[in-house]
Amino acid sequence: MKNVLGREIPEELLVEGQEVFQGQYYRDGYVYTKSAPTVTAHVKPTGDKIVENIREAIVKSGLKDGMTISFHHHLRDGDYIVNMVMKEIHKLGIKDLFVCASSLGKAHNYLVPCIEDGTVTGISTSGIRDEIGEAVSAGKLKNLAYIRTHGGRARAIEDGTVKIDVAFLGAPTSDSYGNASGKGGKSDCGVLSYVDGDAKYADKVVIITDTLVETPNFPASIQGVDVDFVVLVDSIGDPSKIASGVLRLTKDTRELNMAETVAKCMYHSGYFKNGFTFQTGAGGPSLATTVFLKKYMDQENIKCRWAMGGITEPIVNLFKEGYINKVINDQAFDLAAVASVHTDPNHFEISASQYANPFNKGAFVNQLDFVILGALEIDVDYNVNVVQGTTGILQGAPGGHTDTSAGAKVSIIVAPLIRSRLATVRTEVTSVTTPGESIDIVVTDYGVAVNPKRQDLLDAFKETDIPLKTIEELRDLAYQYAGEPEKIEFEDKVVAMIEYRDGTIIDVVRKPKQLN
Repeated sequence: MKNVLGREIPEELLVEGQEVFQGQYYRDGYVYTKSAPTVTAHVKPTGDKIVENIREAIVKSGLKDGMTISFHHHLRDGDYIVNMVMKEIHKLGIKDLFVCASSLGKAHNYLVPCIEDGTVTGISTSGIRDEIGEAVSAGKLKNLAYIRTHGGRARAIEDGTVKIDVAFLGAPTSDSYGNASGKGGKSDCGVLSYVDGDAKYADKVVIITDTLVETPNFPASIQGVDVDFVVLVDSIGDPSKIASGVLRLTKDTRELNMAETVAKCMYHSGYFKNGFTFQTGAGGPSLATTVFLKKYMDQENIKCRWAMGGITEPIVNLFKEGYINKVINDQAFDLAAVASVHTDPNHFEISASQYANPFNKGAFVNQLDFVILGALEIDVDYNVNVVQGTTGILQGAPGGHTDTSAGAKVSIIVAPLIRSRLATVRTEVTSVTTPGESIDIVVTDYGVAVNPKRQDLLDAFKETDIPLKTIEELRDLAYQYAGEPEKIEFEDKVVAMIEYRDGTIIDVVRKPKQLN
């Protein structure tokens, strides 16, 4: 069966009411009943919830074969929790687990032997990179991997699509009753936004911390009323590795030129007014855009009402300089952002559901004026791929890409026309993460394409020096300089399903033949 984008979805995947993608707002007004955890009441007074070690927490949680466990990724490449927990599960011989993680990267490569021996047979995640991406792409995971956006993950937990049996949540600080925070301690990560749904909807919740503090540990990202066990360990992670290589303010002239063009597009769009709101992605040009915005904000004497998302140092600097009134944080991308959460009263933590869940009564993404995002590939229908690399192997993450582009008044993709000698703008993307109807502007180093459906933007840019081109012209230039990319050969075997944020299937990922 083909979805509205013409992507072929095997009918055998359409089980239990699963539908194919039918448009970005297809499920607007969708009515459902929220899921609920199974709770064991603690009526008698108790001293604390501390257990001796992770193994004891696993045993007392009642974890058994076939259950679902969850993790978060606020410590990113510095996270120790996933591997510590999975090693104990391995020793206990528990099998056939479904791992629901907010994101997975190279810090979690211990999952690969767990996949290979059947300890882990299913995965739901936003990011899937490094050896885990290779293992899943090679078909080593017994069941499908589900690629979900941050908003889509929150939705799946709240609507019961994913039922978490035991959540293992790393917390930089916790008291003995499980009131836990992303602030303080030796593994400070600033916020714990992604764990809100896990803590509230999982049947059992285990807090793993390396810093116990006095009760009550308020304000708490995780409330002790939702927590069953607390484990004290030597270290939950290395905060210095929160910032990865992609999270850097570029010095590359090409990327700076693109960033300046993005800022110019924002300025001339008609939406650049006092009190505008925006979010940037984590790539170099996206981050650099904030630097160029200052000139236009000074020129028009305007301020940003709030900036949101994975917060980085450039956003914090604009905030401290008075250009941004408030910062809304669902993930601290670097240590400057972590520090700001502590010291700035107008820097707020929100949950992943508040951030981007399409099935609540108004996530913050719906109030965005601008979002600036990256891409691995863009096609002539403005569809974007941020999940599969040039060899077809899983190596990326939708994160909030799809959520923010659906919500923002102006969504801007910024990417080089050619990357690693391959065309970024092409006739067809390898797989679709974000549908073209959500994308308004594509900024490259060879010109700017505006989605024809946005006549208002085309009119606004007409009398400017923005180098406008059609998306087909950008594709042709890319092919002229880099050649038309060879099509990747895939087997019929589906290894992953890319869910749109509303739970419909926007695409599937098949096993590349080269991995045989």
